[in-house]
Amino acid sequence: MLVRKAVIQDIKAVHHLLGIYARQNLLLPRSLSEIYEHMRDYFVLVRNGEADADSVDGVCALGICWEDLGEIRSLAVAPDLQGEGHGSLLVEACLDEARSLGLKTCFALTYVPEFFLKLGFSEVEKSILPHKIWSDCLKCPNFPDCDETAMMVTL
Repeated sequence: MLVRKAVIQDIKAVHHLLGIYARQNLLLPRSLSEIYEHMRDYFVLVRNGEADADSVDGVCALGICWEDLGEIRSLAVAPDLQGEGHGSLLVEACLDEARSLGLKTCFALTYVPEFFLKLGFSEVEKSILPHKIWSDCLKCPNFPDCDETAMMVTL
């Protein structure tokens, strides 16, 4: 398995994988056009390093929110590959890029805080996050009654 930056040929597979979890209300739905527009934010987990519709087994994105703050979002691993450390590899790739960009902190909104605790994140109050990040929340079926946990890590 290899983690690399997404390329155009990955986008439909990324959309499909995110859709699996969006239909279960575990992730925000992302339109195909939105994924194309933010393609450079995404890392993918692939079996053979090739870009084709069947090769994407995981995805995670780093969104830049402010001069010193990034968001880990759209983390998904194929159901048959969960529990094998692939999600950690994807998040670490995003955190490495965040460090290289000079970000000081990253956060994630999650239903699985235990996963992020293992990666050095700590639980924080959602109220400390800048209002700018709440624009995505308007797309959530649980808005305004958010039941996700906010997690943050200092880089």
